Amino acid sequence: MALRSAAEEYSLMNTMNRFLGVALIVISAAAFSTLAILGRYAYAEGMNTSTILFLRFSLSTGLLLVLLALRGESLPRGLTLAQLIGMGAIGYVGQSFSFLSALKYASPGLVDLLLYLYPIFVAILSAIWLHERITPLKALALGLALAGVALTVGPEGGQWPGIVLAISAAVIYSVYIMVGTEVVKQVSAIQSSTVIFGSAGAMSGLLMMESGPHFPGTETGWIVIGLIVVIATVLPVATFLAGLARVGATNAAMLSTLEPVITVLLAAALLGETLEPVALLGGGIILAAVLLLLSQSTPLRATPALAGEGPG
Repeated sequence: MALRSAAEEYSLMNTMNRFLGVALIVISAAAFSTLAILGRYAYAEGMNTSTILFLRFSLSTGLLLVLLALRGESLPRGLTLAQLIGMGAIGYVGQSFSFLSALKYASPGLVDLLLYLYPIFVAILSAIWLHERITPLKALALGLALAGVALTVGPEGGQWPGIVLAISAAVIYSVYIMVGTEVVKQVSAIQSSTVIFGSAGAMSGLLMMESGPHFPGTETGWIVIGLIVVIATVLPVATFLAGLARVGATNAAMLSTLEPVITVLLAAALLGETLEPVALLGGGIILAAVLLLLSQSTPLRATPALAGEGPG
């Protein structure tokens, strides 16, 4: 009886741990989803894209440096450091700039839905660069994704510049993942995220100086920036990492597909925006394609250090 009781207790603790992991990943997805909404508010406060990115990444880096010190970890060195700097300064800034710029021309829900084409692009790039075989299931997922895009990019969904920029963000993020998958094996998630955010902040600062800084001029504007840093950047990274350890990479990747769904709901509730039924159908098909792909693939969002954008 004692052995059975101990086994039952272990099973209960394991179940509770997995429930906690699921809750953490859902919180992460919900937090990531706020970036599209908060980005719209930041624009309304008179900020431009490069200023939003500079403040987001530089302030997030400060928080991560504190976390790094508390964990007793140091910054990476040598080639790994150089590679992480490149990922942040080029890949992360390019993806984030495209994502935020797309919000000027399309609704947050549509932008986030199109961004979630990135697992499909990763599958294609894996076939080209790594010579991975595209199975019939993957082919079906690709076909569904294309059908979903065809529905979501209708005239009612948003202007073409926004659609192109959102898809460009997905492509850039896919390349970023391909490059970063091997690099981040050398360091912890917090170490890599600190360098990536720091270099992204430095590059965004250069872009901001070229275009002219547009810092928040009101208390509300600074509150929006604070929310972007804490809720849309640091919080989702921390909760994703904590949840990943409890539910595993595959489950974490699949649960993360809730992000665009939550964005659509938040956009409707906070901004009064709606997507046409045909666009919502297209978004559902895209998510179905992603889930189908993730059900048999190596998780495309399982690398902790690549969870800084969610991918938005």
